[in-house]
Amino acid sequence: MSFPTRSLSTRLPGAGSQGTSSTGPSPMLVARIAEKKAELEHLKELRDLSAAVAGQMEALEQKLSTLSDGTEAIAMVIGNWHNVLRAINMASAKLSKPPGDEPTDPEDQNLALPQTLVRIPTEHAPTLQAQAENATDGGVENASTIS
Repeated sequence: MSFPTRSLSTRLPGAGSQGTSSTGPSPMLVARIAEKKAELEHLKELRDLSAAVAGQMEALEQKLSTLSDGTEAIAMVIGNWHNVLRAINMASAKLSKPPGDEPTDPEDQNLALPQTLVRIPTEHAPTLQAQAENATDGGVENASTIS
C-alpha cells in the first residue's frame, strides 16, 4: 500500500507560483478567501436564524402544552355536562309534579313541562346579601318608627 507522492505545490492553488512571484497573493487565492469569508458570514447568519427558530419552537411548545391542559379540562367539563343536565332534568321534573297529582289524560302528560330553574349569579352574592339585609333592617326600623 503505497500512497502517491505529490508535491505540496500541486495541491495548493498558487503555492507553486509563490516562489516566482513576490508581488503578493495570487488573484485565485484572494478570490477563494473572499468566497470563504462570504460563506462564513452566511453560516453565522444561518446560526443566528436557527437559534431564533429554536426559541420560537420552544415558545410554541409551551403554548401547546397550555392548550393541551386547557383541552383536557374542557373535555372533563363536557364529559360531566350530560350528568349535570340529567340531574337538573330530574330535579325539575320532581318539582313540577306534586305528590299524588298524576295526570290521567295522555294529552295532559304531553303538556306537562318541568318547572323552570332560575340561575342566580354567585359572584355578586355577598353584595346582594348585604343589600337584602339593609333592606330588611330598614324595613324593621321603619315599622318601629311608624308604631
